[in-house]
Amino acid sequence: MTKSIAAFQDEHGRITGWPSDRRRAHQLAILDHLTGLFEPGRRYSEAEVETILRDHSTLEEPGVLLAELVDGDYLATGDGTYWRADSRPNG
Repeated sequence: MTKSIAAFQDEHGRITGWPSDRRRAHQLAILDHLTGLFEPGRRYSEAEVETILRDHSTLEEPGVLLAELVDGDYLATGDGTYWRADSRPNG
């Protein structure tokens, strides 16, 4: 991914805004960045995912990021847990 997400981050690296659909490449770069916050093979509760997204964004509604991560197949979900879609969860 070659698009920079710096325009959508504050001085602490938190996501401060969600790009418009016209800037899909920036959206994908943000999703790639956020995916890196989750360990491969680990299951996360919804509360853990929401905490991670709140800690790494200043958006009023970080649920938008969760929906984008799931809809974009960056995170998978089942049985009330989430995991990186590019790795099988342990256990």
